[in-house]
Amino acid sequence: MRRFQSYIDGAFSDGEARFESLDPATGEAWAEMPEAREADVDRAVRAADRALLEGEWARLTASARGKLLGRLADLVAENVQTLAELETRDTGKIIRETSAQIAYVADYYRYYAGLADKIEGAVLPIDKPDMEVWTRREPVGVVAAIVPWNSQLFLAAVKIGPALAAGCTLVVKASEDGPAPLLGFARLVHEAGFPAGVVNIVTGFGPSCGTALTRHPLVAHVAFTGGPGTARHIVRNSAENLASTSLELGGKSPFIVFADADLESAANAQVAAIFAATGQSCVAGSRLLVERSAKDRLLEILKTKAEGVAIGAPLDRATEVGPLCTRRQRDHIQALVDRTTQAGARLVTGGQTPEGPGWFYPPTIIDCDGTASPALAEEFFGPVLSVVSFETEAEAVRLANDTNYGLASGVFTTSLTRAHRMIRAIRAGVVWVNTYRAVSPIAPFGGFKLSGHGREGGLAAALDYTRTKTVWLRTSDDPIPDPFVMR
Repeated sequence: MRRFQSYIDGAFSDGEARFESLDPATGEAWAEMPEAREADVDRAVRAADRALLEGEWARLTASARGKLLGRLADLVAENVQTLAELETRDTGKIIRETSAQIAYVADYYRYYAGLADKIEGAVLPIDKPDMEVWTRREPVGVVAAIVPWNSQLFLAAVKIGPALAAGCTLVVKASEDGPAPLLGFARLVHEAGFPAGVVNIVTGFGPSCGTALTRHPLVAHVAFTGGPGTARHIVRNSAENLASTSLELGGKSPFIVFADADLESAANAQVAAIFAATGQSCVAGSRLLVERSAKDRLLEILKTKAEGVAIGAPLDRATEVGPLCTRRQRDHIQALVDRTTQAGARLVTGGQTPEGPGWFYPPTIIDCDGTASPALAEEFFGPVLSVVSFETEAEAVRLANDTNYGLASGVFTTSLTRAHRMIRAIRAGVVWVNTYRAVSPIAPFGGFKLSGHGREGGLAAALDYTRTKTVWLRTSDDPIPDPFVMR
């Protein structure tokens, strides 16, 4: 089996223990991973703290930091295939998707490489004579970046890139499910020439690794992508060190189609929104809200497309949908589908766990009209689309906002005025109009409500990794008068 190591203080190490990682396509162990525990975490955080305050990194100019990030971007671009194969093997995400996404990850590092020396303070027009007052943007400190297994190199880049541009140091925790690509990425960090301790990459389990990391007294900021349940534990842990947090927590995103939309185009976008990455995406358009007069036609198109999807080995470039990452995720999906159909929803296609090895699940569509469906409220995190219809624009808005989440949304219509009304009315951090899943390093990304707070991407993300220092400089040569002498 392949054997991976942690990356701590500029060196590779095995950690206190090891565990096996399973290939989602076969269910068999294929690699051994280092299990970081409290002592490993403490060593990594202390290395990051030393690098922040004392080492070469602390003395680098912002432009020099940018050049290191640029070198890292080049290395990612040069190693796309190697990283993509690791991610596909360890998570089941198909090679076509991992290759394309990791190639774009290089652009995120390039963007933050260019931004590193654009993070500026300001001179204040202060209301006091004989004073010069200005602000400086300084790194927030040691960052704990906690990344899930899905799209992990992308979700790591939107944390590592802005944090390094701002001058922070990091301890990155890869998920215990599928950590191989991030542990492989550590070799690129090392090759790029970052000073020891600036970026540390570990993996391990929640109680022994995640808890130790998020409550460590030297951690100043926690950047987390995952579920609300884990986020609540992180927020409680951060009470120990009063670390700031940025949380991206997934969603139950509405995909709204009006009758005037191009239904073929909308269907293609909906297939990408829910079946890409086998539905294991925080922005998955998992709730199709369709105007009633267009429902039957759109469902007919979607059923044909779903049943024509090529399911197979994730390393095969002909495959369009691969396995789920874990067996427990597949079991969760099947149980939720069963509860939904038992509540009266109609299965349009799919909905049954296939025979054979691996954790595969077919593209599934459920018509939930007229039911109090669990599928409309709970996140599947899999290739399952729930469908309801609406009569009016106001009803579409009500259905779209009838969720505890608020990460992403899609609106398909040819009416420009309606599109603007929907943009204002939908309570979500991202609204895509006549498109879906578009991202860019230039554009901020994040959610409302239980989808979290803080933004990833753009200048706003880099500023989140800074704190403002205000400097007062007295310009008068006159002595400061005795404050206890009345004049």
